[in-house]
Amino acid sequence: MWGSAPYGSIVKHFIWLITTAFELKAVIVFSGGMDSVCTAVYLRKQYDLYGITFSYGQKADQEVLIAKRFSKLLKFTDHKVLDIRFMKELYEKTNALTSPKMKIPSEFDYSIVAPIRNAIFLCIGSAWAFSKNAVLVAYGAHKGDERYPDCRPPFTKLLTRALNEGEIDGIKLGIRKRIKIWSPFMDSFSKVDLLKIGYKRLGSDIFRTWSCYSPARIHCGKCESCNNRKMAFRLADIVDRTRYGSILDS
Repeated sequence: MWGSAPYGSIVKHFIWLITTAFELKAVIVFSGGMDSVCTAVYLRKQYDLYGITFSYGQKADQEVLIAKRFSKLLKFTDHKVLDIRFMKELYEKTNALTSPKMKIPSEFDYSIVAPIRNAIFLCIGSAWAFSKNAVLVAYGAHKGDERYPDCRPPFTKLLTRALNEGEIDGIKLGIRKRIKIWSPFMDSFSKVDLLKIGYKRLGSDIFRTWSCYSPARIHCGKCESCNNRKMAFRLADIVDRTRYGSILDS
């Protein structure tokens, strides 16, 4: 007959096995921006989060540092920062986010669309998801991102289908889990909706998220992304305590 201590350990181990067997894992493309941070807040009650951040040659290199801070605050199970700065060379002069010769606009212009940037991030994130047996790959696209082709739900659905097809044999064999790529846009969330969710959980830490496209140490306050950020706070009726500069660095 088992002694009480070993028996108790066996019971605890059995409970742990049952719990982890049904644990849902999600990989989230995580920039440290308001949208991705608030998306993580929304998902963390249901999923064990694995964050993935990309250094792709963007001017806003502050993103990586902020992403690291929030991955700890939100208690990600794991957080990886991937260096794909070679993309800056491949992108050449296609977009203002990476090209030093292009000015960052104050309102939407196609110059801030980096070719299939989200597709690249999501493909890499999905490879990690298949490896971790995660069921969800998330990114922070919302209704206000409708002008970006790789933020729209039709794109997200097509990419989900393509990537699952690329692992269909492993899925049928039971050694891979089918993934779903999801964004708040898929459920008609707006930037304001996300902000309210994030602010309720994070309080003043929400002002430490990073939205700016410029390489400044504080938000420039002039670029398209900063303007969207300020508008979201106004519409959410939240006093914006973000520090903004007055000069746009480009």
